[in-house]
Amino acid sequence: MSTAESPATEPQNLGSGLKVRHLTMMGLGSAIGAGLFLGSGVGIAAAGPAVLVSYVLAGIMIIFVMRMLGEMGAALPVSGSFSHYARIGIGRWAGFTMGWLYWFMLIMVLGVEITGASAIVQSWLPGVPQWVVALVFVTFFAVVNLARVANFGEFEFWFAALKVAVILGFLVLGVLLVFGLLPGTDPVGTVHLLGDGDGFAPNGIAGIAAGLLAVAFAFGGIEIVTIAAAESKDPERSIATAVRSVVWRISLFYFGSIAIMVLVLPWTTASGDTSPFVSVLDIAGIPYVSGFMELVVVIALLSAFNANVYGTSRMAYSLARGGDGPAWLGKLSHNGVPRNAVLVSVFFGFVSVWLNWLLPDQILGILLNAVGSALIAIWLFIVVAHLRLRRQFEQDGTLKLKMWAFPYLSWFTLAMLVAFIALMLSDSDARAQLTATAALFVVITVIGIVWRRFHPAVSVEAADRPAS
Repeated sequence: MSTAESPATEPQNLGSGLKVRHLTMMGLGSAIGAGLFLGSGVGIAAAGPAVLVSYVLAGIMIIFVMRMLGEMGAALPVSGSFSHYARIGIGRWAGFTMGWLYWFMLIMVLGVEITGASAIVQSWLPGVPQWVVALVFVTFFAVVNLARVANFGEFEFWFAALKVAVILGFLVLGVLLVFGLLPGTDPVGTVHLLGDGDGFAPNGIAGIAAGLLAVAFAFGGIEIVTIAAAESKDPERSIATAVRSVVWRISLFYFGSIAIMVLVLPWTTASGDTSPFVSVLDIAGIPYVSGFMELVVVIALLSAFNANVYGTSRMAYSLARGGDGPAWLGKLSHNGVPRNAVLVSVFFGFVSVWLNWLLPDQILGILLNAVGSALIAIWLFIVVAHLRLRRQFEQDGTLKLKMWAFPYLSWFTLAMLVAFIALMLSDSDARAQLTATAALFVVITVIGIVWRRFHPAVSVEAADRPAS
């Protein structure tokens, strides 16, 4: 019997109310955040119009990683996702380390997201302390995440749909602006695409590399699709459909938005202080654009916060079910929600908010650096686990979604990730992130070694599957 087994009166499985459209929007909602709306200017400033190349390279890398993760998820849908695949494909230590590294990364991200959203909303409500706004948000989303998973999925669907609608509207306006179809505008031509006389790549290969560092992590969050698939009614089919859909939509939204920006705006005007979205909408003559974009950023941050609370709670639940976390994190409420895991994630998310205010330039900076390149470690382990598990899935006849040109593209993706790490080592800021992440990786691995001495492994596949 599992040490994490619930009493007979409690459900033994997660809920099963998520639909494909819920999974798709959760992936979009988590991946499309302030990094796109605000951070895209950093990449443009670094690479100029050649930031398009940076986005293509980063996009290819994450598409291949997601295809591999989708293959494993369709063959074996469990809420632990890549943590579980690392566990069975590499070793229990890898599953423990990947799971808790991901949990820690998202907990820190939760604090940044809720702090950013609260600061903007507090500026609209003079006299209301920022901590009160943050507390209201955190409490509200705790309630949302404690609801039946079907209700949570429906809420996140419409929440993320608002962001998608904004980007679609931006793409339509951008195309009209590019072709001079808006009143008072002329076709933009290729002058900005060619760097206003500085060339397509004004900062050369180094600029493209710097742009790649700025944009690669923007795609993070898409992996939540495979975590959530375990709570869908037909996980094998749902995950295959959702992964295909999310990958091409993310590619369209990111690449399309950046293409509009580099066609319409001089690259020298881009920075990390002003959103290129605002600059494009200003040229289009959209009134009240700054206030509108503030609202969009708040929605983007809160949607990502909501999805990430879900991701952290399911990862903690899965780890507990496998004997790699406290058993009480594996308890389920009457509606099939890991209540304790949700509450713990929300609590530590609020602790992260508190650290944002208390020590913004000290311990928080160290912690944020530690999670800055955690995705690289997770992507690496996804690829290695895939290379180790593919043959087994073929023998079992469970493959529903296949990685293209296996094993060649899998090895190519691994080489891309190694090259990306080498690129990070050549940049002082990125090197500091890698160093902090490596230290965090070692700490979690050591904790895992100690933990495993006193806690036996538990099979989690049955517990992680949705109730039938």
